[in-house]
Amino acid sequence: MRDRTAIAGIGATEFSKDSRRTELRLAIEAVSAALDDAGLDPAEVDGMVTYTMDGNDEIEIAGSIGIGDLTFFSRVHHGGGAACATVGQAAMAVVTGAAQVVVCYRALNGRSWSRFGSGVQQRATAPTAEMVHFGWYAPFGLLTPAQWVAMFARRYMHEYGASSEDFGRVTVADRRHAATNPAAWFYQRPITLEDHQSSRMIADPLRLLDCCQESDGAVALVVTSAERARDLRQRPALIRAAAQGAGGDQEVMTSYYRNDIGGLEEMGVIARALWPAAGLGPADIQTAVLYDHFTPFVLSQLEELGFCGRGEASGFVRDGNLEMGGRLPSNTHGGQLGEAYIHGMNGISEAVRQVRGTAINQVDGVENVLVTAGTGVPTSALVLSRA
Repeated sequence: MRDRTAIAGIGATEFSKDSRRTELRLAIEAVSAALDDAGLDPAEVDGMVTYTMDGNDEIEIAGSIGIGDLTFFSRVHHGGGAACATVGQAAMAVVTGAAQVVVCYRALNGRSWSRFGSGVQQRATAPTAEMVHFGWYAPFGLLTPAQWVAMFARRYMHEYGASSEDFGRVTVADRRHAATNPAAWFYQRPITLEDHQSSRMIADPLRLLDCCQESDGAVALVVTSAERARDLRQRPALIRAAAQGAGGDQEVMTSYYRNDIGGLEEMGVIARALWPAAGLGPADIQTAVLYDHFTPFVLSQLEELGFCGRGEASGFVRDGNLEMGGRLPSNTHGGQLGEAYIHGMNGISEAVRQVRGTAINQVDGVENVLVTAGTGVPTSALVLSRA
């Protein structure tokens, strides 16, 4: 599929803590904005992809904005791990001829309607394959995403000597980038490492500023053939490679029975597929959007993807490599820690802006951008390239 498809349009609502409108309305606004950005009429769309967790039916959005017949529609499971996979599936649909123009979208009131970080305590107990494994953890108080990730974080610290300050440097970098991004919730609000260290403990060793936001908002992307994209309104972001990955003994956020929980096996699966598919390696990436729902998993991703060796990410981050001017400026929009938590879709939009050369915090000489999706779950990733 290399370079045969492209992201031709991006659109988003504002990001807030109380949108005061339905998730369907948010989705419609974002999809309409993405099509306008590409210069396409809704009637030209014949495919749609979203997450299984999205509450907005494709046909409802289609009927609301004037999309006609659909020849392809799909949904990707596992929460934030679906982000890049929506684009990957859209690209496959275009390459195979299943559709010509595919919209990927995610809309959620992740703060005002339901607190996204509240975990599983409100879910009814049910002996389904998806829910049964929580029965091994919930009775002992492991109820929330922060608590689940804290287990991995503590093991990583034990094995590699990482510190809470090392995690905090991820947040400091993201918030510095968010501070110059008017679309970010934390616009003009950078933090220091001292701010991170004084923030309250959420689930030892994770502090409040190790945890991403809960946000309301929506993001949409338009995928079509590279040939067609070149004739549209914006510079296309070529989809150079896409990959999905689930590791052995994978569970959703609680893969504690693996031989090694100091890494992210699913991201290792991604790396072994993504780099050969792209014909590139870590040295060819100028900037990255690393899924930052929790700071420790940013360090593990750097290692699994080959930007540094196992246990070396703390030093990599400590040397300022995630900052503007560093080796791998990351989350230049502020990430989910600084801009908004829209399940990773806003990160893909930032990658497109970097390829176009229109990002607020534009990295010089961008040719290739890496984007990752949610970790701790079956996940996905993309490499987007300049046309």
